Amino acid sequence: MLDNQQSTSTSNNSTNSSLLDEQTLALFKNTTVSNLISSIYIIITIVNLASNGAALYLLLFRTSPKTPTIIFMINLTLTDLAVGCVLPFQIHYQLAGYNWTLGSWSCTLLTAVFFANMYCSILTMTAISIDRYLGIVKPLLFRDIREKTVYAVALCSVMWAFVLGILYPLLKADLLYKVEGLGINTCFDVIRMDLLPSITAWAGFFGVMFLFFFLIPFVVTIFCYISIICKLANDPHTSQQKGRVVRLAIIVLFVFVVCFAPNNILMIVHAVSRLFYKKSLYMAYKLSLMLSCVNSCLDPFILYFACKEFRKKLRRMLRLPFLSSVDNHVGLREDLYSMRSQLEDDVLSYNGETKILRIDSMVSNRI
Repeated sequence: MLDNQQSTSTSNNSTNSSLLDEQTLALFKNTTVSNLISSIYIIITIVNLASNGAALYLLLFRTSPKTPTIIFMINLTLTDLAVGCVLPFQIHYQLAGYNWTLGSWSCTLLTAVFFANMYCSILTMTAISIDRYLGIVKPLLFRDIREKTVYAVALCSVMWAFVLGILYPLLKADLLYKVEGLGINTCFDVIRMDLLPSITAWAGFFGVMFLFFFLIPFVVTIFCYISIICKLANDPHTSQQKGRVVRLAIIVLFVFVVCFAPNNILMIVHAVSRLFYKKSLYMAYKLSLMLSCVNSCLDPFILYFACKEFRKKLRRMLRLPFLSSVDNHVGLREDLYSMRSQLEDDVLSYNGETKILRIDSMVSNRI
């Protein structure tokens, strides 16, 4: 992620370009790679703003009531939109030859917005998978909490606070770095080692980001969807619903493996290489960052395929025919991302005793 160097000047954050590793310097000089990255970012920005803008409009103004599920979807869409809004500045920076001309404060702000929203997107997708796990595999667990909108709002707020807390060392730093040999001011492409007190602190910083912003969410998401699939596989009434869940699981895992894994793995490998072996994988990391941005374009399509209510509203807005009569009459309770599993409603009181009526066999009617 970063090319960490010990600054020789604390007053103006400048250093001679000879202190930088060859791969980083080669990246700054490579106009072909810069133009390629910029071109891909332009495509991502257009698709991102169009798809997420439509998704946000549907979620805010065409979907009611605002259930906890919708709150999660809105949070996911907002994080993607924020990434799309920051990318034009990154495009300008790339086309200018990695020369940031908008000032130090804007570099710090836009970098924080970019990475905070990218990581919040990962955590939101994980939260949705946990909710689906609770709704289908453990339908009675935390029922009273999960059906309240304030629960989703609070959880999203905790996510944001957690991400900003971990990124705090970057939020308070001057992320501009002048490479005198090339006559450019880089933004978050070269970071001074003295921003943290020691190499151990830097290793801990990158390790915490890798652990909490990728590895744990990835493992939890896999566990949740495998558990859901196993639950439905044991129920003979859920063949059609099981197929939808499997397809959804494949899409979500595709996003983690293709979009998030390369970037986060290269981040930690590059950090270890720079901190302990004075080697660099920065060009590979920079290219992998594009894949993380691609995720911001995929989330609206995940919503489309996963949520029948969202699909119905979108097709109606575009005046497209419904794919089936089921899509035309579906409600929010059939949303694969639904916060509230209606399985709990099968718990009935009879002669003063609480009984669960065929709860497993009714899964097919509730997802």
